[in-house]
Parts: sequence; structure tokens; C-alpha cells
Amino acid sequence: MPSEKSLPDLLRRLCELSVEHAYDPHRELEWPDSLPNEGVWMSVDLLSLYGTDCLEELTKEQLWKLSRYELANFFSLTVHGIRDLMQQVLSCIYNTGYEAESDYFHHFLDEENKHMWFFAEFCKRYAGKIYVTRKMQFPSFAEDDIQTFIAFAKILISEQIGDFYNMRMMRDESLPAIVQKLNRVHHEDEGRHIAMGRRLVREMYMRISEKYSEQRRREIVEYLRRYMEFFVSSFYNPGVYRDADLDDPYELRRTLIRHPARKKFHRQALRTTSRFFSIHDLDLEGAM
Repeated sequence: MPSEKSLPDLLRRLCELSVEHAYDPHRELEWPDSLPNEGVWMSVDLLSLYGTDCLEELTKEQLWKLSRYELANFFSLTVHGIRDLMQQVLSCIYNTGYEAESDYFHHFLDEENKHMWFFAEFCKRYAGKIYVTRKMQFPSFAEDDIQTFIAFAKILISEQIGDFYNMRMMRDESLPAIVQKLNRVHHEDEGRHIAMGRRLVREMYMRISEKYSEQRRREIVEYLRRYMEFFVSSFYNPGVYRDADLDDPYELRRTLIRHPARKKFHRQALRTTSRFFSIHDLDLEGAM
């Protein structure tokens, strides 16, 4: 969406696009009875071992198995993230100050509910599980407006990082067709959600930056950096490594997160998010 659109015009156009692109995933998605054990389910360059000697040491069968559980972990993270963001949007939808956004929020919730359902359905059908995710245990802020800003900023961060993965997998013809399809559908809807998220986050931060001290703003930046680190670290799941029959899952996780090749990948995955926040005086470049 062009950034120069007025908020009412942006909201109106996003609602129109949601109506134009409405779909019923229960009718439109075709679920194979099973997926092949031979071949990868997740793009190899998105695997958490990519770029390290650990990946080179895997057999072909181990690589295939790892890709199945890494994809299930990615979809599980998405499911849990959607649940949390829907709770946040529901808490705001009819509050004072969100009158202009409330109609669009209905479309947003409808689309996110569809996403949560089809990603969970994939995990249950083909991986036999939805991975449990860790909760961020960092102290939060007492101020209501900062809490709301932080919540929407975290939504935007997770959506943009997730979209980085979606765009890669929706074009990867080595993956099962259903995997490409789910990533493509999610990406198409997320384009609208990210456009709205950027506008909300920008306007919320403008109000906060006028109200609070430079010290408080630095604390907000540090919190969001830590959240980005936490979110990216969730892709290194010892449960995945255990299910893929890899040795010493917790030590493997520690090794991978510190690996220079993985740090380079983190910068690539976070580039769009870091650029957006830096434009608006929130320098998150130090994350990962």
C-alpha cells in the first residue's frame, strides 16, 4: 500500500481487497492423504542448520526428516503467534481510539482465523503435532499506550519475519504443492496485514515519542530488540532436533545460534523489519 494514502483511504482499500480476495479454506484447500517421506517439505536454505557443517553431515534421509519437523515448527510458531495477535486485536476492536480501524479489524480477524486453522490442520495431519512454544518472560511496561504499541510492534515483527519464509517457500517447486499453497495464501493476505500494521505502529510511535523521555524510548527499543532475538531463537527448537533423531539437541541449538553463518542469515531475515523501524527512529539493528 502506498504510504501517502490517508488512513481512511488505506482502511477503505484494505477492506475492499479483503472482500475481493475472500475465500473458504475448508472448500478451496485440497489435503493429500499423506505427503512423501522422500524429499524436503521446507526450503533447504531456510533450515536452521543451513550454512553450517552440521547440515553437511546429515544423510539424505536425515535432511528430509529434519525438513518435515522444521516446517511443523514454523507453522506451529505461526499458529501460536496468530492466537496471541487475535487476542490483542479483539481487546482493541471497539475501544476508544480505534473507531476508524474497527471494520478492517473484522476482516483481519476473519483472515487470521483462517490462517490459524489451516496451519494447525497441516501440523496435525502430517506431523502429528503442534509444537509448544516458549513464552517471552521479559518485564513489560506499566503505561497502557506503550503496552499497546509494543503489542502491535511485536505483531508486525512476527508477520514480516514470517512473510520472509512464506515468500521463499511459495516459489520453491521442490516442496509439496500443499506447502507452496499455504505459504502463498498466507503471503497474499499478510501483504494487507503488514500494510496496516506498519501504519498503526508508525502512528502509535509518533504519539509515544512526543510524550515520553529519550530514556523511555531507549527502553522500548531494547525491549523490541530482545523480542526479535527471542522470536528468531524460536526457530532453533530442540524438540525438532529430537524428533529428527539428531544428537544432543540442546547443544546443537547452542552451537547453531552462535554460528557466523546463522548470524548472517538472521540479518537477512530481519532486514525488512530493521529498515522499517530504523526509518521511524527505532534502531533494532543490534538484534541477533
